[in-house]
Amino acid sequence: MQSVSRANLLRGRLRAEESAIRPPWARQAPDFAALCDGCGRCAEACPEKIITQDDHGYPAVDFARGGCSFCGDCVRACPTGALADDGGAPWHLVAEIGPSCFSFQGVICRACQDRCEANAISFRPILGGYFLPQVDAAACNGCGACVAACPLPAIEMRETA
Repeated sequence: MQSVSRANLLRGRLRAEESAIRPPWARQAPDFAALCDGCGRCAEACPEKIITQDDHGYPAVDFARGGCSFCGDCVRACPTGALADDGGAPWHLVAEIGPSCFSFQGVICRACQDRCEANAISFRPILGGYFLPQVDAAACNGCGACVAACPLPAIEMRETA
């Protein structure tokens, strides 16, 4: 059985906290936790307003609020170096569409595809006139815009490497 903190129980969070998605260009653990002082400047600087705080006071990305534009404002606002653009990928996230997706239920919905600027989400036809979603992991930049566009909680962002 998973351990749930009393605070999370009172907040209605009945599952143990999963690891939070940090803002783009976040240092790897444990360096991130050692450098981040939880000041909140990255959240204040985020024009998309998708950076929140996790239960430990560290910044976390909430894709239900929208997608990341990779503008770098959070990195420039970070005074400690916990977020640092070293020229590499902002993160290694890929969208994963689960079985609760309307399309798997035979309902036409392409909200995620319409919102995907990277064109990483397509729908392949199957017998019976239905179309099922598929994510091109190589094309997906992990922006998370599809998560906010989905009318169901059918899309999650997963770490790839």
